[in-house]
Parts: sequence; C-alpha cells; structure tokens
Amino acid sequence: MSLEARDLVFRYAGASGRTLDRVDLDVRPGRLHGVIGPNGSGKSTLLRLLTGVLRPEAGRVELDGRSLGDVHRRVRARRVAVVPQSESIAFPLLARELVGMGRYPYLRGLASEGARDRDVVAEALARCDVSHLAERNVQTLSGGELQRVRIARALAQEPEFLLLDEPTSSLDMGHEMAILELLREAADDGMAVLWITHHLGVAGRFSDELTLLSCGRVVAHGPPSFVLREEVLEDVYQWPVEVRVDPAWGSPRITPLRRREALE
Repeated sequence: MSLEARDLVFRYAGASGRTLDRVDLDVRPGRLHGVIGPNGSGKSTLLRLLTGVLRPEAGRVELDGRSLGDVHRRVRARRVAVVPQSESIAFPLLARELVGMGRYPYLRGLASEGARDRDVVAEALARCDVSHLAERNVQTLSGGELQRVRIARALAQEPEFLLLDEPTSSLDMGHEMAILELLREAADDGMAVLWITHHLGVAGRFSDELTLLSCGRVVAHGPPSFVLREEVLEDVYQWPVEVRVDPAWGSPRITPLRRREALE
C-alpha cells in the first residue's frame, strides 16, 4: 500500500520556472512523513498533485502502482483524505454536518447516513475534541475550532492515507500538541500520514522522516537527525541556526541565531 510521486514536474501557467522539479516522494503505512521548506518551495503544490487536484507536467502520482488518474474518484476518496491549508465554506453548516461530509464516499446515491456512519462521525468529533461544537454553525467557530472540525471530517473518511497542509497553524499550544499526538497515534496504528509544516522543531519531534524542499527540488530526505542539520538548514533558509539534541525529546532542536551572534 503506497502513494508515490515519481519525477514530478509542475509549472503554473505564466510562471517563468518550475514550481516542482523532478520530485520523488513515498507515503507509506505506519509512517508520519513531514514536508518542510521555505515559503514558495512547492510544498502545497506537491500536496495538490498527490491528491489529484493538479496534474503534473511530467512524472506520475501512483496509488498502489496505478496512476492516480486511473483510480475512480469514489475509491480515491475512501482511501485518501486531505485537509487543505484553507477552504471556503459558503453555506451554513453545523459542525456535525461538516464532519459528516467525510462519509459521502460510503453513501450510495441519495441514501442517508446509517448508524455506523453516525458512530464514525461521533468518534471523529471526540478524537479532535470538538464534540461540544457539534451543533454549532461552522461560520461561528474560531479559526482553531474550525481547523479541528476539518481534521475530524478527514478522520471520518477512515482513510488509509491522510494528507494535511499546515494542520496546526491556527491552534493554541494545547490543541496543537493534541492534534500532533493524534497524527502520531494514527501513524502508529498503521495509517500513512503526510503533513506540511513550517515548524522545524515540531516536525523533527513527531515525524519518522522528513522531506526538505527548496525552489521546487528535494534538498534532503531521511530521518529528522539527517535532514535537520545546521549546514543544510542555513543553506536553504539563508539564516544562521543552532541545532542541538532536545534533552526532553531526543529530537533536533533548532534555534535561529542573530546574524551578529553567528559572526562572533
């Protein structure tokens, strides 16, 4: 079971250069895969290609060895869930109804949800700590509350692959840690999880492996201790950093330095 990118090339219309340039990536069961990189490095574009929202100029995205475009949309929706960085919700919906949309791939025609669908929705709401928001209009929720409801919708799909773009960007510290522990548990239970983040230290703490993008290319890939090295990060981000082992977590701890400190 795998979701793979092979030699992906993508260029937006009117752009002078490639947004992605021959990118390879494997998303596999039981692994929490982090994608990091500066703004404009191609992270969100990569996620859109992995979900079929965009089509590559060259290269392939494959689901279990089949071209993603050859997999029926309903089958794809059952197997791959995505939480994009942002979305517009034009109609008033209760949080419970939004999470219930995650069950659509399992419903036939105009059939209403059954007992099991309701149980799955309730469990997803609980896992994301939003059960108390179930009867709230999503347009009245804070950014952090809505983000947790959106993640609950993805979990309600019961996917094999879960792809998330900046899933903790609008969360407070407590809910950020809770969601990250939830993603870690999902991977430990056999789900394939890929997440995009700007938080390098947190990425290294929770991820099994990291892919570092810069200018549309893979600069480094592997375990956090290999990717999050001072010389690699300083070259990509053009800023001095100090990398030490976090004594509490055993993972790389990245501290940006003042330029003056780096020269002393």
